[in-house]
Amino acid sequence: MEETKTKNKDKILKVRFHVVAIICIVLFAIAIAPKTLQNDTYYTIKIGEYISKNGISNLTQDPFSWHNLPYTFPHWLYDFMMFNIYNVFSWDGIYASTIVFGALLGIFMYMVCNKLSKNSLFSLVGTLLGMYCLKPYIAARAQLVTFILFLITILCIEKFLDTGKKRYGILLILIPILIANLHVAVWPFYFVLYLPYIAEYIISLDIINIDLFLRLKILVFKVLNKFSKLSKFKFGEKIENEKEKIAKHKENREKIRENPYKIKVERNKNGKWLILIALICILTGLLTPIGTTTPYTYLYKTMTGNTTKVINEHLPLTLINNKQCTVFLIVTLAILIFTDTKVRAKNIFFLIGLIALTFMTRRQFSMLTLFGIPIVVEMFSNLFDNHIPKLNKKLFLTFSGVVGMTLILCIVTLVSVRFYKQKKNDVYITNNYPISAAEWIKNNLDLKQIRLFNEYNYGSYLLFQDIPVMIDSRCDLYTPEFNSPTGKKEDGRDIFMDVQRVVTISTNHEAVFNHYGITHVISYSNSKLSMILRRDNRYKILFNRDGFTIFERNV
Repeated sequence: MEETKTKNKDKILKVRFHVVAIICIVLFAIAIAPKTLQNDTYYTIKIGEYISKNGISNLTQDPFSWHNLPYTFPHWLYDFMMFNIYNVFSWDGIYASTIVFGALLGIFMYMVCNKLSKNSLFSLVGTLLGMYCLKPYIAARAQLVTFILFLITILCIEKFLDTGKKRYGILLILIPILIANLHVAVWPFYFVLYLPYIAEYIISLDIINIDLFLRLKILVFKVLNKFSKLSKFKFGEKIENEKEKIAKHKENREKIRENPYKIKVERNKNGKWLILIALICILTGLLTPIGTTTPYTYLYKTMTGNTTKVINEHLPLTLINNKQCTVFLIVTLAILIFTDTKVRAKNIFFLIGLIALTFMTRRQFSMLTLFGIPIVVEMFSNLFDNHIPKLNKKLFLTFSGVVGMTLILCIVTLVSVRFYKQKKNDVYITNNYPISAAEWIKNNLDLKQIRLFNEYNYGSYLLFQDIPVMIDSRCDLYTPEFNSPTGKKEDGRDIFMDVQRVVTISTNHEAVFNHYGITHVISYSNSKLSMILRRDNRYKILFNRDGFTIFERNV
């Protein structure tokens, strides 16, 4: 009876703490969600509007640039959703949706941390730190939704392995269908999440071990015993010796598995069914209106294109420029090297893979944070449980009480207010975009006749204003891997690099302008390109205000 009361009391404390944790996460999400819009949001809304008017039956041609290029709509479902939010609630709705998705990201990260560590307090601290590290990625972009789906995937995998319940398997099949339509570029990464679990399961089977060699020896001895003229007793004795060795090795392996030195390998009977689910999910890439091969080829084409060499977020990571990543690596390595904390094999695989990805491209720091934080929280929890379990329990009892929870709420509120103050005067659209210049173009130029040269950073805003563009932040569209009419890279046009070469003055801009038939140019007023065009009599300044200059080209 007393034991039941204690369990009920602990359950009530945990539920109360979960409620407070969710409130803290929501407050922090409100504080860090950006109000100022990013490039991608503008074309996202415009594409959603196009889909709303034209449907999804023929999503193969780009309607926004003047190049008349074939186009793959990589996150059509997200674009459609965001347009409908914008259509009803305008920019306020977009901002509110970012807060909601940011809060959901935090809540599911907390759930994953708590599932792995069984420590609510550490899970809350880890989640808030993770949200802070993910702050640059919390924006009105498709990646935010897929981050949430990835966390739900980890949660479902863990639940499925624990319980074997079919509902988690069904969810694991539905999630990649959503990803293929919400953000097809990251669809292959869904399967990467399975690899550490599958690798741990295969290792746990002991398919290749010393027993295999011993069993082969027994087989040889049995054959020799049957066909040899030598003494049968001699071979029979050898067979028995080898059997004893096998039994001893098996006993030793079980002892190591129960109490490993550092890496734990857990055998799960549901592992084989998880492999089956992963195989079934490979077929989900076919369930999208943007082409049956797109989910299987889109990421590969992106990674082999020129954009990864130019766009900042695709460049390799430099540790000295990323303090959060440096701290994460130091803390993780310190726990692994200087403590006796035991780590699951799948977590080691996760960390090795995620760290390697992060060094290859700094954008993947988001993935390292997303999945690395729960692993570090789990390691911290194990460290406390092994060495100071009483303190661990005392901390939870303290902070799950009224005073403790009030203290947590006060600290998170103060921190959130500080972050919120930094953005309270922000506007949705800043002067980094050609607001007045776009309005002038629409009022003074024939949009059907002009061929406007613009730069990458603000092309999406021009697109949003119904101005046909040279380029925008849909960078893949402007690379030969994606815009080739035949599907062969050599038949495509490298518009992306042509624009980059002109902007960086690394090529003859006149040659590029002649090639594309440019009639007008818009550029930052203080750019090198603007300074050169001002000195050229063939270019007439039509507009020069608010940081942007528009030139008319006469050739």
